[in-house]
Amino acid sequence: MRPTFLFSALAASAYLSLAATTGHAQNATPTPADSTKRASTTLQRVLIADSTRSRRAYTIRRTSSATRTNTLLRDVPQSATIITQALIADQGMQGMADVVRYIPGITMALGEGHRDAPTIRGNSSTADFFIDGIRDDAQYFRDIYNIERVEALKGSNAMVFGRGGGGGVLNRVTKNAQWTPTRATTLTGGSFNQRRATLDVGQGLTSVLAARLNGLYEHSANFRQASDNERVGINPTAALMLGRTLVRLGYEFYSDRRVVDRGIPSLNGAPSPAPISTFFGDPDASHSTLSAHAVASTIDHQIWKGNATIDGVQFRNRSRFMRYDKFYQNIFPGAVDASATTVQLSGYNNGTDRTNLFNQTDVTSTITRGALRQTLLVGAELGTQQTDNLRRTGYFGAAGSTTTTLNVPFASPMRATPAEFRQSTSDANNRTTLTTQAVYAQNQIEVGPHVQAILGLRLDRLNVDFTNKRTGAQLSRADNLASPRAGIVIKPAQPVSIYGSYSVSFLPSTGDQFSSLTATTRTLEPEQFTNREVGVKWDATPGLALTAAAYRLDRTNTTALDPINPVIIVQTGAQRTTGWELGITGALTSRWQIAGGFANQTARITSRTAAAAPGQRVALVPRNTVSLWNRVQVTRRLGAGLGIVHQDRMFAAIDNSVTLPAFTRADAAAFVTLTRTLRAQLNIENLLDTRYYATAHSNNNIMPGSPRMIRVALHVTP
Repeated sequence: MRPTFLFSALAASAYLSLAATTGHAQNATPTPADSTKRASTTLQRVLIADSTRSRRAYTIRRTSSATRTNTLLRDVPQSATIITQALIADQGMQGMADVVRYIPGITMALGEGHRDAPTIRGNSSTADFFIDGIRDDAQYFRDIYNIERVEALKGSNAMVFGRGGGGGVLNRVTKNAQWTPTRATTLTGGSFNQRRATLDVGQGLTSVLAARLNGLYEHSANFRQASDNERVGINPTAALMLGRTLVRLGYEFYSDRRVVDRGIPSLNGAPSPAPISTFFGDPDASHSTLSAHAVASTIDHQIWKGNATIDGVQFRNRSRFMRYDKFYQNIFPGAVDASATTVQLSGYNNGTDRTNLFNQTDVTSTITRGALRQTLLVGAELGTQQTDNLRRTGYFGAAGSTTTTLNVPFASPMRATPAEFRQSTSDANNRTTLTTQAVYAQNQIEVGPHVQAILGLRLDRLNVDFTNKRTGAQLSRADNLASPRAGIVIKPAQPVSIYGSYSVSFLPSTGDQFSSLTATTRTLEPEQFTNREVGVKWDATPGLALTAAAYRLDRTNTTALDPINPVIIVQTGAQRTTGWELGITGALTSRWQIAGGFANQTARITSRTAAAAPGQRVALVPRNTVSLWNRVQVTRRLGAGLGIVHQDRMFAAIDNSVTLPAFTRADAAAFVTLTRTLRAQLNIENLLDTRYYATAHSNNNIMPGSPRMIRVALHVTP
């Protein structure tokens, strides 16, 4: 009865708030002067404070992503690393793999050469991505041409983000239309035929309307043979100030076409001695295409201005519609024979069409009575996701052949390998529909200047309907999930926060891509991720933040084979990640900016799973990682950057049979202001030309790191 009552109460609250918003918007007839005044006053708490920061700063002071309310970052009882636009620009970052390089505790897997696949605190996923707080879970490489900052929020936290996110999430905050004029064009070229151009223009058109356009075109290669990548991005946004209501609208078209490259195989427990540029397979038959459309809206409205006790009531509604059309095909390496004479190739293709529609509604208010201050949040999320998935296996030889592997010389593995792609008896051809109904409530409590607490609970109802188009079989699964969050913050001094937190997330039996459901898996309960964490955050100066955290993250309810009857699946598997991390971000002096971190973590199987025995280490989790980036403004016109990245050895797969060696890599940069409107930037990746192996997808899909690579960019800001 309680979940039903809470759901009804929050749904009614959201409905009444929406009605109030509509009413105010219809009745409001502001003058331009009134609109300008209200843009800078009544909505300041709702939106403008969310993005308050210096254009050149590596730090931000506040975020609304971690708690769904505008909160000081040092008062969030959770480890968070935020990569700002300034740091993105200084390092010339282009994708999510570039972003996580300087985030302690996160590594990026190869992702079969066509998708982002982070491992966060020992838990790998292709779906723990969000954009402006809304799920973006399709499998593709994300560009950051239109991104204001990237927020890595670590530790399970389904209270804020919903299902999944066992190790944490990556949230991208987009560039939105503002009334401040923006004019920026960047042209980039470099080693291995890199060519890229971005555009960012916008301004207030009237006191009521602002518009902005971000654009991208890239056609590049890299150090790998036959590599090719073409990207197009178009993202117009608009903002409307209607009295006490701010409406934001946006549309994005994004296209990515590339050669799918799955790296090199292993030999004798290590990456094979093949030249790092060697392509294994048929590049003409290995390609990926993505076409994505997204429409988004945000409504921020001040329902009530408040009084001396209640600091107003704010309403926010976010909606996002996304359509992904993704296809990839690849012929890729498998095992190498013991004499390193031949390597085995195999192949398949996969097409996925996905449509997402999400709507989130939050109502917040702050109540102050003496030394007690409470920020209350209630909200609801509704979502539907429909996915069509079709996979075909590659067969080699004459038409109708049943041979699914092909041996080619290890010394010359890149070759045309005619293959016929058709469905095998086990290839997927299905449709999945997932609906989400969720409500949540949260209270952030301040007792005087030294004690804060956060208590929250989210209730989810997830329904999965699965159709096997090959057999006509229809299966369904429903889960009711309760995700709590609790944290306490002690502030011995105003800039210092000492915190402890407890939070839980769940992953349904359909997996993070909900692409499969069988008569067996439909009976399984969701996996559970429980994060316990303590930490310290210190704003040593207004522009310099220091952080430390220690945590234990337990993954339970994982599937395993019954030791007595192996044909039966039991949910006794478990995994534990323990670790600690340090972070530093900001300005050491007025001329010296720094961003870096250290992470020590151990991720092991603690109870046998279907994939591994107790004691085995989780793949792609190095024991220690260190990153440190420095930018120094040498003179008014000249700046320099130097970065170091170190990563301990790690295993390529859960069987722990192949090890990727440890490595240390140096990066450098130079920044020159040529005129008032023209800047030049030089970035050198892998300055010392170190040979290393960056990541993997499996024991025989290992991606070497790039040799020394140079990029030159011209920034025009008229």
